[in-house]
Amino acid sequence: MDCKERILSNQYRDVIVDYPIRVSPEEGIDFCYVNLDNLYNLVYINNLGLPPIMDTPKEYQMIPKLYGLMRILGGGGAREAFDPSSLIASGITQVQRQPLSLTGQGTVICIISSGIDYTQDVFRDEAGNTRILAIWDQSVQSGQPPAGFLYGTEYQESDINRALASEDPFSVVPSRDEVGHGTAMASVAAGSRLNGGATFLGAAPDARIVAVKLKNCKQYLRDYYLVPENVAAFEEQDIMMAVKYADSFADTFRRPVIICLGIGTSFGDHSGNSALSRYLNSIAIKRSRALIVCGGNEGNAEHHYSGILTRCTEQTGNVGSCNPTDTYRDVEVRVGENNRGFLMEFWGNIPDIYNIAIRTPGGETVPPLRLGVDQSVTYSFIYERTRVTISSVLVEPVSGDQLILFRLVEPTAGIWTFRVSSLAEIHNGVFNLWLPITEFLSSEVTFLESDPYITLTEPSMAESVIGVSAYNDLNNSFYLDSGRGFSRTGQIRPVFSAPGVDVPTVFGRQTGGSLAAAITAGAVAQFMQWAVVEGNSPLLESLEVKNYFIRGASRNADLFYPNREWGYGRLNVSGTFDVLAGV
Repeated sequence: MDCKERILSNQYRDVIVDYPIRVSPEEGIDFCYVNLDNLYNLVYINNLGLPPIMDTPKEYQMIPKLYGLMRILGGGGAREAFDPSSLIASGITQVQRQPLSLTGQGTVICIISSGIDYTQDVFRDEAGNTRILAIWDQSVQSGQPPAGFLYGTEYQESDINRALASEDPFSVVPSRDEVGHGTAMASVAAGSRLNGGATFLGAAPDARIVAVKLKNCKQYLRDYYLVPENVAAFEEQDIMMAVKYADSFADTFRRPVIICLGIGTSFGDHSGNSALSRYLNSIAIKRSRALIVCGGNEGNAEHHYSGILTRCTEQTGNVGSCNPTDTYRDVEVRVGENNRGFLMEFWGNIPDIYNIAIRTPGGETVPPLRLGVDQSVTYSFIYERTRVTISSVLVEPVSGDQLILFRLVEPTAGIWTFRVSSLAEIHNGVFNLWLPITEFLSSEVTFLESDPYITLTEPSMAESVIGVSAYNDLNNSFYLDSGRGFSRTGQIRPVFSAPGVDVPTVFGRQTGGSLAAAITAGAVAQFMQWAVVEGNSPLLESLEVKNYFIRGASRNADLFYPNREWGYGRLNVSGTFDVLAGV
């Protein structure tokens, strides 16, 4: 097989490494690799003879995480007239007008998602030509990939215009957005001004568009993560390659690129330490780039648990002030009927060492586990079909904290109890557990005592990206399903909140955290036009954009900022220019 075939073949395991590759194919190992940047290499190695993934917990960061589309739901229904209220609330239409006239001219917005329906009028200019610079469809292998890439097919602007002139456009450019997620995001961020804005208007209607359609994950990863077959799931390294592709469209000091991600996952340490997060940071620090990531829709999903163990000390003649039962916590998980299985992650803060006992709905137990530094063990039960694999990493290499992975296959419906305790004297005692995102579960799985905070999805907690939550601009209320901050280790996320409820898209009014990211991407394109294209601050990069927007955000007098829902406030581009005018 050549490297392209290995990249696409389910026979080959995908691995992300942050060190140089010292082994050559001539040494007899069946593998190939792609160098991403000066840190990461993406390796594709024959699965034959390799141990199961759960048997190598120390390699947690090397295993590609799966990311899902942050769902977009139908809102209040389509309206006959276009309603720009979301754009007005964000200060976007105000700066589209003179004297600033900021419409994203000279910028590029890249949407990495499910593709784009390039035939829609909102992606054409007044002459009927496409405003899309390129589409990289990772799922189509019949054409030429982009230069420097090995798989998928790239359709350039000339190809798309030929398709639009054809009676059957998809016979020329066969890339489709079957679910509409990427199309909706692109229309919000950069939809054309139709009928003078009366029919439709995007945040940056003159920005050029690049779209990446991510290919679905390999079957072996879908099986490992127990993701339902009918659900879109994308591999971490494919997203990293998509970001690299988007970055190639930047022309430093002249044509800025705004990269927008409407995908997310609950896998990871929730502190921005995943391979994807670290790679996004490396792009975000470049001049003329900005990265916007949605915070997801997990805030009300009951998929996060936070706890703390308390140390009890014996004093003279009595017991200390705490209750002895505070030295452990019973974490209860409700599992619905006919669940195929799921993964659950436990992250424990240093310096404590945690162990966990398990009780099934039928009363069978797994005693407190004293797992080693890097160990995996599987349990089967007498009266239940469930198999539970527990893998432990005492010091997870990137975060430095303790990680315990649980993989439950065919779990019995009912209440599962995970008793968390400490192996020694308690010092910090803080721990968190996360279940998969809603889309990755085959039936309901929830914590009985869930915590709605620290529910922003990765990679929105990457240090240098602009991670946003969602709110309803019609009444300035926080969107109940939106992910909330802060990060697990206390970093301020979200940066701010943007409209994400009943937002006008090319498909009508829709709701979801992805739309908040799309509006923000359009707003950033406006600011990049003023700063980079028009030469007011040509050295601009993502961190500066973030801090300019923080200063201009709208804030309520009765709230303390930053907070876990709103970050530093509500997106307000015109407010940013008001601040600049007053300095």
